[in-house]
Amino acid sequence: MESAMKAIRAVFLSLLLVPFVFSSFPLTVFAQGKLNIPDALTVIHSRKSVRKYLDKPVTKDQLETLLRAGMAAPTAADKRPWAFLVVTNRAMLDTLSLSTRGTRVLSGAKAAIVVCGDTRKGLPSEVWIQDCSAASENILLAAEATGLGAVWTGIWLNVEPTKYVKRVLGLPSEVQPLNIISIGYPTGEEKPKDKWDPANIHWEKW
Repeated sequence: MESAMKAIRAVFLSLLLVPFVFSSFPLTVFAQGKLNIPDALTVIHSRKSVRKYLDKPVTKDQLETLLRAGMAAPTAADKRPWAFLVVTNRAMLDTLSLSTRGTRVLSGAKAAIVVCGDTRKGLPSEVWIQDCSAASENILLAAEATGLGAVWTGIWLNVEPTKYVKRVLGLPSEVQPLNIISIGYPTGEEKPKDKWDPANIHWEKW
């Protein structure tokens, strides 16, 4: 009888501890259903451009996790001039795939994030490009960390693709598309590259 009471007390105490244990994990972990997010350096060195995807949907929670990472990026004077347009509609992804040669990958993607700069919110310069580039890299790293695959496809500085994307998505004149990040579950074919090259390093002076 005494051992049974001890077992009951143990179960009761463990139930009381559940909220505290769960609260110690980031919300994004539960959004992904994963508890084995790699450390930051592993993610950085494992990141690769993924253009081939499995036929598996990407959830809204997963996309929000990527967007939260994007908005955690550094930004000049904390202006946060970014705007993100999320696309999951198959017809729209196919339409955007016609923007450039690079965006053809969208025809097999399950989602895309169009990273834009809202010139109404930023500094009176093109520093929004740097801010939105930092946000884009965060999104790419978050995709790698959470088991997704992604690739940056460039739009800005390409006049006709920029006009096409703005027209298709109905972007205001003050909002400029920097890139379209193609997203899906990787097939595993693409591997990270070792880009370390000491020849590109100069210490103290050129």
